[in-house]
Amino acid sequence: MSRVALQAEKMDHHPEWFNVYNKVQITLSTHDCGGLSKRDITLATFIDQASVL
Repeated sequence: MSRVALQAEKMDHHPEWFNVYNKVQITLSTHDCGGLSKRDITLATFIDQASVL
């Protein structure tokens, strides 16, 4: 979760997320475009890679 937070800060992109006990739910969307943007896809890719470590 910390790695994702640092990456999101670098990207100036702040997803909505909830952390309860041992689960994290992250919702990626860009309000300016009303859906998903390339930045959401980039951050999703980073999250996928970070989850493997």
